[in-house]
Amino acid sequence: MGLFDALFRSSEILGIAEETLEFALESSEASHPDEYMGFLRGTEADRLGLERDGLIITDILVIPGTESNSVSATVKTNQIPNDVKALGSVHSHPNGVISPSDADLETFGRGSVHIIIGAPYRRSDWRAFDSQGRPTQLNVIDVKLPDSDDFFDFTQADIDDELRR
Repeated sequence: MGLFDALFRSSEILGIAEETLEFALESSEASHPDEYMGFLRGTEADRLGLERDGLIITDILVIPGTESNSVSATVKTNQIPNDVKALGSVHSHPNGVISPSDADLETFGRGSVHIIIGAPYRRSDWRAFDSQGRPTQLNVIDVKLPDSDDFFDFTQADIDDELRR
């Protein structure tokens, strides 16, 4: 297992936040006719007010320098940050096909859940897959996400605590 693969957590993924799914659908539509690509990040459920262990997909990280066209999106792996909250990927298929291509399957080994969103990007136009490309259940969870204003409100102690998890 390489460093890149080690960055993806193995904790149970409970689902995706409603707002995060809406963001992915809107971003996919805005990128049309090109593919949209991002990496899924999670937050511990208890930090979102849920009394369960596990992670909720709350963020999508778009990598600078990602190149896309109507049939592919390419990420420069050296641009991906060392992110301990990375869970998998999300990308769109402008042709509307909601199943993984051979190229998708090559990247699915990095992370445990991968979302494909197909045109016309409605709420019903997405599916989740495991690292082998098999369809998997991903619940949509209505949770209040932290305000984006709080994103940069942290101390060195917060960083150290996060690294120890």
